[in-house]
Amino acid sequence: MIETRDLVHRYGDDGPRAVDGVSLAIPDGEFVLLAGANGSGKTTLVRHFNGLLAPDSGEVLVEGTPVGEDLVGARTTVAMVFQQPRDAFVAATVGADVAFGPENLGLARAEVDRRVGDALDAVGMAGRGDERIGELSGGERERVAIAGALAMAPDHLVLDEPFTGLDAPSRESVVSHLRALSESGTGVVVVTHDLRDVWDLADRVVALADGRVAVDAPPTDARDRLADLGVRAP
Repeated sequence: MIETRDLVHRYGDDGPRAVDGVSLAIPDGEFVLLAGANGSGKTTLVRHFNGLLAPDSGEVLVEGTPVGEDLVGARTTVAMVFQQPRDAFVAATVGADVAFGPENLGLARAEVDRRVGDALDAVGMAGRGDERIGELSGGERERVAIAGALAMAPDHLVLDEPFTGLDAPSRESVVSHLRALSESGTGVVVVTHDLRDVWDLADRVVALADGRVAVDAPPTDARDRLADLGVRAP
């Protein structure tokens, strides 16, 4: 479980609260849409889930342990795919990039290779480990980024605006893989202001406004409450 308790985060000592007292619990295996207008605090919130940001007050726990007490555990349990995958790539080739996380966990070579193979297969990139990332399409890069997260064998996968810049076939491919991951028991959190592609996959919709939780409900109950927040439900 990922849990935040009265989480507050400011940018700058005197800045406004980007996240303002958010208390939220995300159980294992749940598919959550985190919605809200630009600047509502979505990205700031999820970057606390595995310690990429530290709270000004309040706390964040992963599987009951404060994130700051076990960053490695948090980052193994909660894997993040960023809005611009190219910003997170650390190697020139597909296979080397996907292997980076497991290698840094100190896993045996055979286990690293198994995880890389399984992760690439899960996103439809099997057998393409030697290809150069710079030569891939945007959709393929997104899938490699997801594979890199999957190779960490996380309990939760968090994706920040994963459909930005993708064409229709690429969007469909990513959605298909998210559906399969959810069905296999991986928790998924999708941060987005465009709910069209993933609405039918969601167990729950959480919407932020001005850094606070404004909606937290199943999709059927959340639909009519989103328009006032600048979010268009499908």
